[in-house]
Amino acid sequence: TEFLRQAALVRRYGAAVIVMAFDEQGQADTVDRKVEIVTRAYQLLTERAGFPPEDIIFDPNIFAIATGIPEHDGYAVAFIEATRRIKSTLPHALVSGGVSNVSFSFRGNDGVREAIHSVFLYHAVRAGMDMGIVNAGQLTIYDDIPPDLLERVEDVVLDRRPDATERLVAIADTVEGHEAAEAHDLTWRKASVAERLSHALVEGITDYIVEDTEEARQQAGRPIEVIEGPLMAGMNVVGDLFGAGKMFLPQVVKSARVMKQAVAHLVPFIEAEKDASARAKGRILMATVKGDVHDIGKNIVGVVLQCNNYEVIDLGVMVSCAKILETARREQVDLIGLSGLITPSLEEMTFVASEMQRDGFTTPLLIGGATTSRIHTAVKIEPEYSGPVVHVLDASRAVGVASKLLSADHRAEFVADVQQTYQGLRDGRTAQQAARQLQPLAEARANRLPINWTDTPPPTPKSTGIHCFEDYPLQELVDRIDWGPFFKVWELAGSYPAILEDPVVGATATALFDDARQMLADLIERKRLVAKAVFGLFPANSLGDDIEVYRDDSRQQVAAVIHSIRQQMVKKSGGPNLALGDFVAPKETSLPDFVGAFAVTAGCGLDQLTADFESRHDDYNSILAKALADRLAEALAERLHERVRREFWGYAPDEALDNAAVIREAYQGIRPAPGYPACPDHTEKRALFDLLEAESRIGVTLTESYAMMPAAAVAGYYFWHPASQYFGVGKIGRDQVKDYARRKGLAVPEVERWLAPNLAYDPRAEEETDADAE
Repeated sequence: TEFLRQAALVRRYGAAVIVMAFDEQGQADTVDRKVEIVTRAYQLLTERAGFPPEDIIFDPNIFAIATGIPEHDGYAVAFIEATRRIKSTLPHALVSGGVSNVSFSFRGNDGVREAIHSVFLYHAVRAGMDMGIVNAGQLTIYDDIPPDLLERVEDVVLDRRPDATERLVAIADTVEGHEAAEAHDLTWRKASVAERLSHALVEGITDYIVEDTEEARQQAGRPIEVIEGPLMAGMNVVGDLFGAGKMFLPQVVKSARVMKQAVAHLVPFIEAEKDASARAKGRILMATVKGDVHDIGKNIVGVVLQCNNYEVIDLGVMVSCAKILETARREQVDLIGLSGLITPSLEEMTFVASEMQRDGFTTPLLIGGATTSRIHTAVKIEPEYSGPVVHVLDASRAVGVASKLLSADHRAEFVADVQQTYQGLRDGRTAQQAARQLQPLAEARANRLPINWTDTPPPTPKSTGIHCFEDYPLQELVDRIDWGPFFKVWELAGSYPAILEDPVVGATATALFDDARQMLADLIERKRLVAKAVFGLFPANSLGDDIEVYRDDSRQQVAAVIHSIRQQMVKKSGGPNLALGDFVAPKETSLPDFVGAFAVTAGCGLDQLTADFESRHDDYNSILAKALADRLAEALAERLHERVRREFWGYAPDEALDNAAVIREAYQGIRPAPGYPACPDHTEKRALFDLLEAESRIGVTLTESYAMMPAAAVAGYYFWHPASQYFGVGKIGRDQVKDYARRKGLAVPEVERWLAPNLAYDPRAEEETDADAE
C-alpha cells in the first residue's frame, strides 16, 4: 500500500514518523475511531515496516470545542481518553497534537485561549501526551488561573455540563491575556515577602529581588534560612511547574537569573557566619569533554537543574577525562554529565565511560549534546560502563532523569527500563547493519558524478590568493542572520519569520527576538564583539578522490591536499555516489580549476562579555550573547560566500537573492565544512587552517579534537560548479577506510577513531577477524 511505501522511505532515511488518525473513511473524531486507526497503523509500522515503536508519534486529532455545536463538546475528552488508551495498549509509542486547535472558537480572546490550552495540557499530559504544538509564551500557569475561570474552562474541556460553553462565553470579555495582565498588575507587591519572592521567581522578575531578599534576611534568624525557606520554596514551585509542563525553558532560565541574584545578595552574609549552603537534592558534575569548546546546551541544562535544587559543579569546556574523574571522586558527586557538539566528542565520551569502568566507578553517567543520540549512547557508550548510562535529549528531560536516578524507590526500575531499551536499540542496529547494502569502493568510484567539463569550463577568479578582514562590520551581517537555529537553542521550534506569529510559540519567540535585537543593537553600537574573516581562492584539480591545491598558477607545487570521502551506499534510485572531489576538474583534463577555503569568527570579545553577565548572575543574557555570536558567525560565513560568488571569484556577478533564498541555498556552488556530512573528517581542518594561516591572521585556533576557538566560528571550502551539492557521506566500508588512511599517511585505527560515526562495521570485530586470519 501507499502507507507502507512511504513508511519504508521514512525508515530508509532513519527518521521518526508522525501519524495522524486518518484512514480511508476520513478523520477520526471519536475515541474508538482514533484508537482503531492508530492501532492499525502501529501494527503496520512495527510488524511490516520494521519501525521501532519509540520512533512512532501518533496525533489523534485535536478539534475545536465550545463551538456551539453539541457534537463538538466532547472532542477534548475524546483526545485525552484516546491518548490514555494508546499509551496503555501500544508500548513505547508517543502522542502529540496541535493544542491551539482546541480553543479555535475563542480566536481573538487570548486570555480564554491561554486558559483552555493550560487546562487541556494539564489533563492530556496526565493521560500520557508526550509532546504538542503550543504557544509556550501564551500559556498561563495552571495554578494561576482564577478559580471561577478555571472551573468554567474545565467544564468546557472535560464536557462536564451541557451549558458549559454559555457559562464560559458569559465571562470571556472580562478575561485578560497573561502578558497584558502582567504588564500593569503590581498587586503582588502587597503580599508577604515570601509570597513576593515566590512570585518573582515564577515570573522571572528581577526588579525588586534584592530589596525583597534583604527584607527576608532581616526577618529571618540567619541568612541561610532565606535560601532554605522562601527562595527554595519558590524554586520548588518553578521545578514543579516545569516538570508538569506548565512552564517552559525561557521562563525557567529567567527564574534562574532571579534566584542567582538573590543568592548573590545573601552570600556575603552567609560567609560572614561561615555557614554551610542549603541542602541540595543531589550533586551533579557537568563538563564539555576534552577538545570541545561548545557549552550553550550544557549551560541551559545546568540552569534547569539548579532551578530544581540540584547542586551543579560545572567544569566548563575542554575538560580532560582525568579532571572529570578526579573531581567526581573529590566532590563525591551523585551524577556525571558529559556534553559535546563536534563528532570527535562522541569518542571522547566513550573513552570517559571506559575509564570510569576501569577505575571502578558506579556513578550514573548522563550523555548530552547536539551530536549525541540515544542510539549512539546505546551502541557505543553504554557497553563500556557497567554503571547506569542515560542519554538526555534536552533540558526538559534532565530533571526527570536526575530525579529517577537519585530516587531510592525508582532508580532500579528506571535503570532496568533504560538498559532494556538500549539493548533493543543495539539489536536493531545489528539487524540494520546486516541489511545495509554497501558496494566496494571501486564500484562506488565508477559511479561518480558524471560531469562534462568541456561544457562548463572552470571560471577564473577575479582575485586569487588570501584575503583577510580583521574587523568585518557587524551591521552588514544583520540581514544575513538565519534566526531559525536561534530559537531552537531555547527549544522553540519553527521557521523564521513565521514563528513570530505562530499561534503556538509566537509570543515566546517574539519576546526572545525582542531581547535578541536589543542586545544585537548594543553589541554593534558598543563594538563588544569583533568579527574576523580570512579566505583564499587557489588553483586546484582533482586526483582521484583527492583535490590537489597548488601554490600558484604554474600548478607545479602542491600546497595542500583536500581528502574527500565517497558515498558507498547502494542507491536504488541509480544516482551517483558522490565525493567532493567530483566537483573539481580532474587533473587529466588539463583544465585549470580552482577551489576556495575560508575561516570566520564573530566570537572575539565574547568571553569577556559573557564573564560580565555571569559575574552579575545573569545566565539568560550570557546564553543569549553566545547564541547571537553563533548566529553572527554563520551570517559572516554566508555574507562572505555571497561576496566570493559575486565579487572575488565572480562566477555569479548578477546574483540578487534575499535572505530567505540564501538560507534555502538557492545560489550556485556550496561551502561544505570539515566535520559535517559531506566531509566528516575533522582532521581536514588542519590543512585548511595551514593553507589560510588562519591562526595568525584572525586568531582562530584548533583544539586537539579540532574544535575551533572561539566557538563562534565557521570554516570550510568553496566549490563553484553548478552540479556541486550538499550531501551526506553516510556509512563507509573498511576498504575505503584503509584507502583513506593510506592517502592521508595515517594508521587505520586512527582514521577509524576520527570517522567512527561513519563506519559500517565494528573495528573491534574486524581486529578479531584479522587476528584469527593470522
